[in-house]
Amino acid sequence: MLVALVLLLLPFGSLPTSSGAQVPNQGQIKDPPIATNGQPFPWNHMRLPKTISPLHYDLSIHPNLTTLDFTGTVRIELDVHEDTSSIVLHSKKLQIFSVLLLAPEGVRPLQVLEYPRSHQLALLSDSMLIKGSKYEVQLEFAANLSDSFHGFYKSSYRTSSGEVRFMASTQFEATFARGAFPCFDEPAFKANFTIRITRERRHIAISNMPKVKTIELPGGLLEDHFDTSVEMSTYLVAYIVSDFLSVSKTTQHGVKISVYAVPEKIDQTAYALDAAVKLLDFYDDYFDIPYPLPKQDLAAIPDFQSGAMENWGLTTYRESGLLFDPDKSSVSDKLGITKVIAHELAHQWFGNLVTMEWWNDLWLNEGFAKFMEFVSLDITYPELQVDDFFLGKCFEAMEVDSLSSSHPVSHPVENPVQIQEMFDDVSYDKGACILNMLRDFLTPEAFEIGIIKYLKRFSYKNTVNSHLWESLTNVCTSDYLDEGRIKHREFCSNRDLSSGASKWYSGDELDVKAIMDTWTLQEGFPLVTVEVRGREVRLSQERYLKTDDPSLTEGFLWQIPLTYMTSVSNTVHRFLLKTKTDVLYLPEEVDWVKFNVDMSGYYMVHYAGEGWNSIIRLLQNNHTALTSNDRASIVQNVFQLVSVGKVRLDTALELSLYLSKETEIMAVTQGFGELVPLYKLMEKRDMADLEKQMKDYIVDLFQGLIDRQEWTDSGSVSERVLRSYLLLFACVRNYAPCVTKATQLFHKWKESDGNISLPVDVTMAVFMIGARTPEGWDFLLEKYRSSGQMSVKSRMKAAMAFSPLQDKLKWMMEQSLYGEVIKTQDLPGVVVTVSSNPRGYRMAWEFLRANWHTLIKKSVSPSHKHIHFFHSVG
Repeated sequence: MLVALVLLLLPFGSLPTSSGAQVPNQGQIKDPPIATNGQPFPWNHMRLPKTISPLHYDLSIHPNLTTLDFTGTVRIELDVHEDTSSIVLHSKKLQIFSVLLLAPEGVRPLQVLEYPRSHQLALLSDSMLIKGSKYEVQLEFAANLSDSFHGFYKSSYRTSSGEVRFMASTQFEATFARGAFPCFDEPAFKANFTIRITRERRHIAISNMPKVKTIELPGGLLEDHFDTSVEMSTYLVAYIVSDFLSVSKTTQHGVKISVYAVPEKIDQTAYALDAAVKLLDFYDDYFDIPYPLPKQDLAAIPDFQSGAMENWGLTTYRESGLLFDPDKSSVSDKLGITKVIAHELAHQWFGNLVTMEWWNDLWLNEGFAKFMEFVSLDITYPELQVDDFFLGKCFEAMEVDSLSSSHPVSHPVENPVQIQEMFDDVSYDKGACILNMLRDFLTPEAFEIGIIKYLKRFSYKNTVNSHLWESLTNVCTSDYLDEGRIKHREFCSNRDLSSGASKWYSGDELDVKAIMDTWTLQEGFPLVTVEVRGREVRLSQERYLKTDDPSLTEGFLWQIPLTYMTSVSNTVHRFLLKTKTDVLYLPEEVDWVKFNVDMSGYYMVHYAGEGWNSIIRLLQNNHTALTSNDRASIVQNVFQLVSVGKVRLDTALELSLYLSKETEIMAVTQGFGELVPLYKLMEKRDMADLEKQMKDYIVDLFQGLIDRQEWTDSGSVSERVLRSYLLLFACVRNYAPCVTKATQLFHKWKESDGNISLPVDVTMAVFMIGARTPEGWDFLLEKYRSSGQMSVKSRMKAAMAFSPLQDKLKWMMEQSLYGEVIKTQDLPGVVVTVSSNPRGYRMAWEFLRANWHTLIKKSVSPSHKHIHFFHSVG
């Protein structure tokens, strides 16, 4: 969201206010609504009435890629639940020409009232529409293709010969279908869709369902007819008109998978195609529910602001999120592409087949899809080592969730602005982390049984939080278990009833709803304080919050699934903390105790008394006694506790000394993530001496690990990602050996006119050093313009935006706004990178102030990935 970009830059000034009408914040419109013609509008709520629901849409669309507008006709079959004389539905910036009611007694026109403030139309009938009767309403409409990245919008790309080609694509989530055709644009109004698209012969059209026929129209136009869809929400409808090419394969279950891209990049689609085939087969088997459509398309869109979109049967992506060049894309690119495909295909079940009732429970879609990224890739692509990266998503979520501006995972929203704000780290990453916590506590087997039960029970329906918790309770007595898999029946019948832990397996002694309501219906997360006195362990909980107002932490109570291990037993023990304080007893005295094993729980731990000293001794003497995730969580916890005054900074720095022996990616990167902000704070406050001391401390701490890095592409995925991270950090921090090597490689690459191959894993560091001189920066820009590899362009763009050359930084931000050289979709990433640049952060703030209204108009929002990455290493 744009607000995330603002928060990074906020200390330097205030924003201008936005002009124009504001969307009301409440569900009920305060003033009596008046239509555009001056008549009273018959509905005064943001949400549509429940008197009528759609059953089927027959939609015809004709985009003109020369005039960049479109016309259309939609016929909606209606189910009337209460007698009414009005039909209220959504429409935004559409010209409505003709509206007819097709009733049992005949066809008649309807009066049309428009209320733009709520994006609503009211269609008024002279006679009542009778409950139980079937009607159809037909509307003809037209509009310009959108200039933003939402609704039915225009996109373009430039060929290698310089020709600019236009296409049209859709992005309807969350509330933008109403800008493409009149509809009941709420997720609970599921219906079937039959779509027809008129196009020129030089283009193709694709939509959610397969094409069944094409007919010729007068004037040389063609009309593609697509099969009728399954029941789905309007935000999942999609169609594209373009000159794309495609490659295809068929899954083991008989589903045709196709990947679409612009013609000159079709050779970069092979990896995505293979990944999609493998992952769709995995989900088909894992969920024990066949994928319900005959095909699944993946399309790389040249102009696409979102990371990707899960439209049923036609998922859409940024080019950088789908296209992979084995010779020039990095291992991080491969990991990112595979994760985003896994995310969107998981949505075909979580979100599409089973959909949240309303946007307040968006996390049921996004949290699950984020969680399933890691579950699916851990099984299908073990070589990607995704477990090494999941914890980082929880740390990112906690950073947002520790602020007073956070919100509950499930949070009331009414208007489109509030709805769009739900698409954040809380819904995605916190949602995934609390699901992982519950899975760990219930056991993976019981959790799997429960979510399959949930999907089968609510297929083609809408759900709320409680439906999920009901499905995860008493899973071993489920009716679905009788018809389920053998392994699930065996799990329930063979579980060790003599074990005290057996109560976690079936949920029969856990009130899952009571537990999880404390995690979804209140914002923030708990800090658990642990004090060991002999065999006695005293526990207390409070909200962790970065605030000077202690009253903001009052009134919070979680049911916390605690896990712990001790110096005398690596067995994971479990304890459900339901109260503000509690005590548990160990079988014997121990040297140390570690709570939140592997940080599977979404909470922090403070070790009172001698607790931190015992942890420090353990890390100094035998750090591998704990897992990499345990070590990363300790580093994160101790520094975060410094920021709220629970732990002294010298204690945290003493603990960090062990990092000189650390080699695992999660612990190393978290060490950087906690230490780098300290010197960046000093940097922005012009504390030069302290800044240098902290930089030197960090470099000295990791010097051994940095010096061991080879400038190659060898090693495992985690080793290669860590290499890229370390060398980038070292070069940006002016570590002499790194700068010397990177300078040599950049000069060789430049002298070859960019033709020699650099090791992919080190190109970010090489480009960063090259961009420090005007000649190097200009050469990078030249290669950026001519490159067709999105991953290479992304690294060049980031390096140029981190240059110390302020005139170049200003030019980059301006060009991103214009969208000619650098696409407007990349503007947030450019501005965020410039803002993390010591030479650019004030300039980024001034740019944001000066162009605020333009940014609002373009609805530009920054990437959370960019924010986190450059905040960490910039």
